[in-house]
Amino acid sequence: MAEFSRWATRARVPLHFLLAALLVWLARPTPALLATGSVLVVLGLLVRAWAAGHLRRDEPLTVSGPYAHVRHPLYLGSALVLAGFALAGGQALVAIVAGAYFLLLFVPVLRREDEERRGRASELHAAYSGQVPAFFPRLRPANGFEGSERRFQWSVFVGNREWRAEVGCAVLLALLYARMVW
Repeated sequence: MAEFSRWATRARVPLHFLLAALLVWLARPTPALLATGSVLVVLGLLVRAWAAGHLRRDEPLTVSGPYAHVRHPLYLGSALVLAGFALAGGQALVAIVAGAYFLLLFVPVLRREDEERRGRASELHAAYSGQVPAFFPRLRPANGFEGSERRFQWSVFVGNREWRAEVGCAVLLALLYARMVW
């Protein structure tokens, strides 16, 4: 399983392009499905952007912003984006492929990242993971962790190159719109 999660970590971004091509090819969007799916995509991108503005990769653990509610907000945002595209695609097969993709690729990577964080900051991670769920967010933020008061920073967002996800999703939504019109 560890070997697969290492492979999934490296392969997931190139596989995003394959999944996107499959989505466009299989999709049969309608105006209502595309609009509703787009709302989920935008919500997912907002969660990802919020997380990217807090994520400092040089630190052992990020505990501010969305990380005070959920340990893996980037994956939560990705799940919302995938759900939005699955809905916008208008085909059950698209939803099945997107769900399988998330379960097979993201869940092992999520577990691996938890293990890596545990290794870098074992005591802090133990306290943090005891208060903050991995995937389904808690409503009230966890407090009492050093760094939890940090604010969103655009420079951190830009440094994490999250803008690429926004551009990619905009292109994919435009392709789905074109597929619907033609």
